[in-house]
Amino acid sequence: MNSNETVTPQALHFVENSKSKEPAIKVGISSCLLGQNVRFNGGHSRSNYCDDTLQNHFSFETFCPEMAAGFGAPRPTLRLEGDPNAPRLAYSNKPGSNVIDEFLAPSQLYVETLDHLDGYILMKKSPSCGLSRIKVYQENGNPHTKQRSGLFTELLQKKYPYLPIEEDARLNDPALRENFILRVYAHHEFRHCVDAKLSMHALLEFHSRYKYVVMSQSQPAYKALGKLLSENRSMSIIERRDCYFSTFMEALSKPAKRRNHCNTLMHLMGYLKRHVESSIRRDILNVIEQYRRGEVNLTTPMTLLQHYLKHYGSEYVKQQRYTSPYYPSELGIRNQI
Repeated sequence: MNSNETVTPQALHFVENSKSKEPAIKVGISSCLLGQNVRFNGGHSRSNYCDDTLQNHFSFETFCPEMAAGFGAPRPTLRLEGDPNAPRLAYSNKPGSNVIDEFLAPSQLYVETLDHLDGYILMKKSPSCGLSRIKVYQENGNPHTKQRSGLFTELLQKKYPYLPIEEDARLNDPALRENFILRVYAHHEFRHCVDAKLSMHALLEFHSRYKYVVMSQSQPAYKALGKLLSENRSMSIIERRDCYFSTFMEALSKPAKRRNHCNTLMHLMGYLKRHVESSIRRDILNVIEQYRRGEVNLTTPMTLLQHYLKHYGSEYVKQQRYTSPYYPSELGIRNQI
């Protein structure tokens, strides 16, 4: 897409739907994080951020693997035992017991129904829902050095390897929070603007909107995706879509580094060269340098740059998700990174 192209009606319709009062984005979440009394002690682990903030923007779907398996609450605590690669699920008051088959059956059925989700938030340290660092105990009662993900999490990741997944506690980290929300919205837009009507045109339009997001995340991925879409390979549209989606979501899998943001901001400055006087451009460059040194947060140079791009930028740059993201501004996800 060149700088004279405009935002398509499909993209505009998607943006307006994303900003509507009714949350359209469906995200799975561990039931205990929304205050449901499903934990082993009959209580919950309510997440204020999920329940008070994200609840206004995401349509949450709750699930508790233990309750689905009929274990009830309260119940004896469960833990993983044996081989870290193929552990048993045992009651801690009955070492050597194994309820893994009863546990896995309903979770496996449930995981098959989740292709409508755009993210999942899990409970930390849980042998079922933990994202990582879950202990597996040896016969002598000591944990193995090797740790792993929870059993339900493993099923989820195997079925949907590029679904944005995060633990509730990690959302307290500003960079991880911003990254997770970015991935959720990008995943949602890809499903609705590309997968809903798969074509090379839809794929190119999506890429044009996310060009600078990818640049800020990964230079190798930026080059690889551009090459994938420009080369006349003998690939079916399904193969090209799969290759694009896997590379794209992998590029977004970790928070962008400060130097990559600076590089992207500098590229966007190029759209102002012909229309904004040099003294103003120098002021913007000074603020970008302040961000590079860690003196201000990303929202500072971004807000300044957005102001001038809004008035002097091309339609192409105005539609960029990097400069005009469609996630709600009240989330303030760039205010702390």
